[in-house]
Parts: sequence; C-alpha cells; structure tokens
Amino acid sequence: PTEFRLLHFFMTHAERVYSRTQLLDQVWGTQVFVEERTVDVHIRRLRVELEAVKKDGLIQTVRGSGYRFSIN
Repeated sequence: PTEFRLLHFFMTHAERVYSRTQLLDQVWGTQVFVEERTVDVHIRRLRVELEAVKKDGLIQTVRGSGYRFSIN
C-alpha cells in the first residue's frame, strides 16, 4: 500500500524535509495526478499505524515546508 511506500521513502531519506510535491513525485510517481492534500491523508494514516506500535513522533510536520522522518 501507499503508506508502506511512503514509510520506506522516509526511512531511506531520514532527517530531510520534503514538500508535498516532492513526496508525490517520489512516492506516487510523476505520471500520477492527485491533489497535494492526498499526502496529508496518507501521512495521518501512517502516523496512526506508528502510534499503534509506540513509534509516534517519527514523522514531523515542518510548518511551511513539508514533512521529515526523524529518528532522533
């Protein structure tokens, strides 16, 4: 599912901030046309899954920029 691809991307590119557009291009692909807010929906679903296994806080919102996966 998309959440797995998103998590994989974040884990292999940790500590860097990515905008919604960059995440759409990297995870969904450049040939897919979806709303940028779709990223927010999948981030929320991924956060819920991570919270369920006590790994909340790994995905951080960087206001005005995007999202970051941080293991620190």
